[in-house]
Amino acid sequence: MMIPVKDTLDVISGKWKLMILISLSAGNKRFREIERSIPKINSKVLAKELKDLEENKLIKRTVFDDYPVLIEYTLLPYAESLGDVIKALSDWGINHRKYIHGE
Repeated sequence: MMIPVKDTLDVISGKWKLMILISLSAGNKRFREIERSIPKINSKVLAKELKDLEENKLIKRTVFDDYPVLIEYTLLPYAESLGDVIKALSDWGINHRKYIHGE
């Protein structure tokens, strides 16, 4: 059980990757849209995390040969397999906040 969890954390670890996936699922496709949707992320970190997500085949980077060049990021179908994980983390976070803060 430990190795699969480690493998999963290697792909989605850090405080930004899941937030980026959530932003993309909300319809943000362009770099600046994603950046604006995630408070406190900086451009350098976003670029690195997008590259990591692309290397792990969770997102696709498409370059449109326009002027100016247009780049869009989209979720690949494989990323949808994280939906239950993200939902479980969200549910746990809600319950944890209630437990800690008595809300």
